Amino acid sequence: QVQLVESGGGLVQSGGPLTLTCQASGRTFSSGAMAWFRQALGKEREFVGAMSWNAHNTFYADSVKGRFNISRDVPRNTMWLQMNTLKSEDTAVYFCAAQRYSDWLSEVQADYDYWGQGTQVTVSS
Repeated sequence: QVQLVESGGGLVQSGGPLTLTCQASGRTFSSGAMAWFRQALGKEREFVGAMSWNAHNTFYADSVKGRFNISRDVPRNTMWLQMNTLKSEDTAVYFCAAQRYSDWLSEVQADYDYWGQGTQVTVSS
């Protein structure tokens, strides 16, 4: 059984940093891209960023480009989302996701095979 578990969410002041962790277990994801999505209350889930299987390539949503950074430790099946200069509009539940085989840095939720339960990030203004 594949599991993705996010951690690191919480309450942070506007302008501050926060780092989220996604730990995968059950099988390795060495051949699939991983990504972060988020869903604000009352809104649809949206793409945040993705990283290739070898951690060499990344792709970010315009809304977070330059502020957020994704990193990944492939042997440890761990991915991080470092968030800087947080804004109130970054408040959301953040989800990590993984593709089973494809290394395509997709923005489309349906392209991802595995999902975590999410971790809440609240940015106070």
